[in-house]
Amino acid sequence: MGAEDRLAELGIQLPPGGKPVANYRMAVRSGNLLFVAGHGPAQGDGVKVRGKVGADLDLAEAREAARMVGVNLLATVRQELGSLDAVRRIVKLLGMVNCAPGFDQTPAVIDGCSDFLVDVFGSEAGSHARSAVGMAELPYGLAVEIEMIVEVVP
Repeated sequence: MGAEDRLAELGIQLPPGGKPVANYRMAVRSGNLLFVAGHGPAQGDGVKVRGKVGADLDLAEAREAARMVGVNLLATVRQELGSLDAVRRIVKLLGMVNCAPGFDQTPAVIDGCSDFLVDVFGSEAGSHARSAVGMAELPYGLAVEIEMIVEVVP
């Protein structure tokens, strides 16, 4: 089953791909790799999840925000490639969490995105290398920001 069929089976409709908020591109392809810019947790109505994890959001809310970022990342990938079925595998994520002092569960937060990608692409193509780091601040007070590298079908 392809990624597009799997999304439909999961009942997930991707939003339109995002637009840059500064001087950069949402994704750049180089050879068989697609480098996807950092995305935040924006809902379909444009409302963004903001705040510090461990103070304003608990772990469950932050994991859901990271999952939301995964949905937005895939929207950009589809916009760039035309179909998620053009993805060979997810290669790497860099997950950044806007942390309150003392919050040290950043890997558990980014699991929200990682688990979603495995759900869509399967355990082989969806499994990826990853870094999950805590930040003192993120742009616009976002709770989570994640960037991604994708290998595409040549």
